[in-house]
Amino acid sequence: MEKIEIRSLTTLEELKHMQEVEAEVWQMAPTPLHQTFTALNNGGILLGAFRDEKMIGFLYSFAGFDGKIPYVCSHMLGILPAYQTSGIGVKMKQKQAKIAREKGYPMLTWTFDPLESRNAYLNLHKLGARGVIYKPNYYGSMHDDLNQGLPTDRIHIRWDLHQTKEDLSFTFDPEQLLLGQDEAGSPAITEAFHTSDFRKSDVFFMAIPATFQAIKQTDFQLAKKWRMETRKVFLTLFEHGFQAKDLIRGERSVHYYVFAK
Repeated sequence: MEKIEIRSLTTLEELKHMQEVEAEVWQMAPTPLHQTFTALNNGGILLGAFRDEKMIGFLYSFAGFDGKIPYVCSHMLGILPAYQTSGIGVKMKQKQAKIAREKGYPMLTWTFDPLESRNAYLNLHKLGARGVIYKPNYYGSMHDDLNQGLPTDRIHIRWDLHQTKEDLSFTFDPEQLLLGQDEAGSPAITEAFHTSDFRKSDVFFMAIPATFQAIKQTDFQLAKKWRMETRKVFLTLFEHGFQAKDLIRGERSVHYYVFAK
């Protein structure tokens, strides 16, 4: 593979190229230039991934504050389809974290669709960030190809930039599985979900589709069922103080979240 350069975006011309990539990735109107330019000049971090000076990916983040600490809100990461399995996403997030530390930020935050297994694996397993809050239908109705027609549930990620990545070694335990998949490919809440003592147990697992968008394209009602059934389990786990810690790649059709306190 050709050498990919990841660097900070600094000019309006580069932000225009970012719009082009954004439009191609999401097939919707891109973020206005005045917004990205303002973020760039007020503590935000905007990156581009380039192959032979052609932008093939971008990362857009801006400064945030929760009343206690400043942080970087990582709003959008987009990579052209031909390069989405090339590891660019990890490198861009690592570059973003490096710049954030240099600027004095202690934390990065962002949201992601919990049924997108590729994003979950990047956020939790590769980066070592943590899913800390579940937000049902967070963005309301969206009309891009990835979200159209489904509630926009999201997991809120926090990445402590001063902590060393944990050496995770979770072993899948079917006795602690709260949601699996039946023979028809539908989500199936298990007996463990109804009988477990969430105050005493330390680790739980739940299945999500390996390729959620493929299910959405072929069987929309099944995709909606995955959204609503997993929501029940996610909400219960977060309400009892669990965090999303990892994603274990399972058999071909499903992967497994690891939740721990």
